[in-house]
Amino acid sequence: MASDAWISSSMPYLRPVEAGGQGDAWGEEAAARGRRGTQRILHAGEVSAPAAVARLLGLEDGDTVVVRRRIMYLDEEPCELTDSYYPAHIAAGTGLAGTAKIRGGAVALLAELGHMGQRVREDVTARMPDARECELLRTGAEEPVLCLERIVLDGADRAIQADLITMPAQRQRLRYEIRMG
Repeated sequence: MASDAWISSSMPYLRPVEAGGQGDAWGEEAAARGRRGTQRILHAGEVSAPAAVARLLGLEDGDTVVVRRRIMYLDEEPCELTDSYYPAHIAAGTGLAGTAKIRGGAVALLAELGHMGQRVREDVTARMPDARECELLRTGAEEPVLCLERIVLDGADRAIQADLITMPAQRQRLRYEIRMG
């Protein structure tokens, strides 16, 4: 693994940004480490749920969901493709369905809408990238990617968000810290 690999933790992206923050958890996390984190939204709006998303959200294949597709950059280099999906009954007609920046982030908007995440499950796998991923992440076809599937559940165990995240494996280290008791 490259010595300059980014160490990524999910926690900053699972709770609303603290008061006084700029509302961009990625930018704030990168800045705290002396780096520059930015993002570009590729697409936002209603789409038919791909099979993996339908499974994660407990929907039927093809049901309508809202997606926000983004490329995340670290110091101007693409480091992650992040697609966040929301059930349409939660997100249709909200800022989640648009390309504008959301003040406080998606987690804060979900909370304003009455949807607070209480439990998260993440699965990580590795595979070889497809041609589009190589182009967007500026990697070679022989460089593996890490794929993180995240599901966020509310207090009643209802799915409120699913993320499909693709990262160049040699530029990432995933860190999980679990508080016991």
